This record gives sequence, structure tokens and C-alpha cells, in this order.
Amino acid sequence: MAVPSSGPGGDLRVPPASGLPRGADIPAAELVERFSRSSGPGGQSVNTTDSRVELRFAPGTSVAFTEPQRRRILRFLEHDLVDGFVVVVASEHRSQHRNRVAARDRLVALLRAAVALPPPPRRASRPTVSSQRRRVDEKRQRGRTKALRGRVSDE
Repeated sequence: MAVPSSGPGGDLRVPPASGLPRGADIPAAELVERFSRSSGPGGQSVNTTDSRVELRFAPGTSVAFTEPQRRRILRFLEHDLVDGFVVVVASEHRSQHRNRVAARDRLVALLRAAVALPPPPRRASRPTVSSQRRRVDEKRQRGRTKALRGRVSDE
């Protein structure tokens, strides 16, 4: 996925994608990380380390995106926003560092999907004459095959 430019805690680099030709750099000041105890694996240290990461980002006020990009992001994420924030949680790894990287990667993937331009509309087209002929010929052949599956008469 994406590799943050200065690791966890630094600015977040969103690589170029559809709708984001030059990519984007989200300043570290716009990202809020919270840590808590994870319920996942961890052995003896599971109850003593805060390895679960909750990464919060407010796309509506971000300076990393243009106004049209912000509108697309907000429209795409409108059902997932909590008080104007996108919240990404990672707790599958034992170490806090790996969970921070996983949360950042998920946020990048979410933002890239949100800012992507919609595909061009389908233009209706007519089947070619040869494709129509092939379809009818195949249909005729299937009919012949099925007609031969009847009972055999005594002749």
C-alpha cells in the first residue's frame, strides 16, 4: 500500500490515483492518534501495552485536498463520518508501531477510493452484423442438438 513519508507520527503521503493526479500530503497536525489496550494477541504483555491504534482525520477541514476532492471524499464517506472525522482502528498486530502503520495504510486506501473519479458512463452500442449472425447460427445449432435428443424410432 502506501508508505508514510516519515513513518508513524509524521506527515501522511497519499500516492497519486484517479482523481488525485499529484497525490497529497496530509500534515501530521491533521491526524489524531489514540492508543488503548488491544483485545487481540499479545501474550503476557496484552494487558499492559496500549497497542490498539485509533486514527482520526477530518477530511472536511483538511488543507491537503482541493475543494472538489473534499466534496467527493465527504460524499463517499458521509455514512462513516463520526462528528466530521473518519475513524480507522487497527489492533491486529502485537506492536503499536505495526498497528500505527496498518491504520495509516487503511486511511490512505479509504481516501484513494473516496477521491477517485466516477467511471465514464457507458455508451450504448449496437451489436455488429457478424455477431448477430453468429448468435443466430449458434442458436440454430443448439436447436438441432436438442432435437436429436428425442426418442429413437424403430425404422
